[in-house]
Amino acid sequence: MKSLPIKIGVLIILFFSFAYVTFAMDKGRPYYEKKGHVLWEIKTDEKVVALTFDDGPHKTYTTEILELLAEYDAKATFFVIGERAKKLPELISQINDEGHEIANHTYTHPLSITPEKLEQELKMTNEVIHDITGISPMNYRPVGGTYNDQIINTAVENGYKVIMWSWHQDTEDWKRPGVDHIVQTVLTGTKPGDIVLFHDAGGDRSQTVTALKTILPKLKEQGYQFLTVSELMEIKSIEVNK
Repeated sequence: MKSLPIKIGVLIILFFSFAYVTFAMDKGRPYYEKKGHVLWEIKTDEKVVALTFDDGPHKTYTTEILELLAEYDAKATFFVIGERAKKLPELISQINDEGHEIANHTYTHPLSITPEKLEQELKMTNEVIHDITGISPMNYRPVGGTYNDQIINTAVENGYKVIMWSWHQDTEDWKRPGVDHIVQTVLTGTKPGDIVLFHDAGGDRSQTVTALKTILPKLKEQGYQFLTVSELMEIKSIEVNK
């Protein structure tokens, strides 16, 4: 008789586990794109590209990247971590003052998260950014690019747009794969409307900085203009309404 309650308990656990997985499933890129909740890139004939940087700010690497962006008249989007932004308010101010976009990448960069915790992390990060700049970003990138229904729905219900990146434009610079790898990933794959993924913190990002010294002038020579993610979305909106 003792085994019956145990079996029932196991069945209950399995049921709720299945229910959770079903609720939190990934419905796939076409579904989320059609809903307009997630952005990977835009379709356009204009030679525009969005450079994005995750995990910052960092006193050394973010500063060096800002210098390079200024040299090539390039705008970018920085998906910042709230607790890092709070420690380096002067860098957040500089990013904003130089015309770049600041976006939300959670407060503590958790690798797994509940809807309740995500809502809290988004709010805390936005409060830090708003206290420094007066701006409340509404673009959010999930940690590690991991998403499911719960993550997307929580973000959308709180007014955020989920921003990913072009699948062929993941530089994997966080692995330190070598400057040539980073450069070739970007230059051989760039198409109008791409969103490129870099990191400006979370480890040694010297390879990223060095790679940008080649990437920025090469793309500029090819006629590309560097926009923020929000500027890219404005182009998408214009083309959709044509």
